[in-house]
Amino acid sequence: HLQFVESGGGLVQSGESLRLSCGASGFTFRGLTLGWFRQAPGKERDGISCQASTGDPTWYSESVKGRFTTSRNTAENTMFLQMTSLKPEDTGVYYCAPCPLDSTYNDWGQGTQVTVSS
Repeated sequence: HLQFVESGGGLVQSGESLRLSCGASGFTFRGLTLGWFRQAPGKERDGISCQASTGDPTWYSESVKGRFTTSRNTAENTMFLQMTSLKPEDTGVYYCAPCPLDSTYNDWGQGTQVTVSS
């Protein structure tokens, strides 16, 4: 049972930046392929990045490629999502989880809300 804790969300204006953090307790990120997921209002949760345990390679969805960067500090058991040039369509609740997702995965954290105003 993996429990992640997401933080760092907030309300920003279009074009601004934000950095999200993903932490955990009781287990180590070492050796885990981890990703970020986003659930926009009224839509399903979609994957936006997936990073190998070594940090390379990292897959990004077309919607965030070139604007978002995933990184991790394994020693501190933390993963980050640096988001730049934010757009209103980036609004949603952001989650971290292992990737690719198993169809039975249901250990979602509380997520962190990101709201981008135009």
